[in-house]
Amino acid sequence: MKFNILGLVLGFSLFSGTTFAQDISGIWQQIDDKSGAPKAVIQIRKEVNNTYTGKIIKITPRPGYTPRAQCNKCPAPYTNQAILGMDILKGLIPVNNSNNYEKGQIIDPLAGKIYSAKVKMNTAGTRLTVKAYIGVSTLGRSQTWIRQN
Repeated sequence: MKFNILGLVLGFSLFSGTTFAQDISGIWQQIDDKSGAPKAVIQIRKEVNNTYTGKIIKITPRPGYTPRAQCNKCPAPYTNQAILGMDILKGLIPVNNSNNYEKGQIIDPLAGKIYSAKVKMNTAGTRLTVKAYIGVSTLGRSQTWIRQN
């Protein structure tokens, strides 16, 4: 008698009620929460310690906006660092059995401020809601990031 391993694994996961989170690694278009315009393209990667880091790989041109080249108001280790290529999102860890990630930090390179961060991915895996906050997350701001192919 041969066992169907895939069927066994699928059956066990359905029986146990366990769901597996989707990976947020990939390329994401950052949408400005105030204007609704595309802002930058972020590449999220999984680190060897199972945390996630996001780097700016493209700054999206916008009418009436001249992009700043350096993060000149940012605290160390970001002081005077080039914005293009900067790791702006660090330390996100997945929350078990969900599409949520938490305990990260995100920097706003235009304001020079570092915030706590958490992320929720929609069930289709195409959108992230990135929440930046100080103290209590309900008082923070959220942005939508759209997965790019």
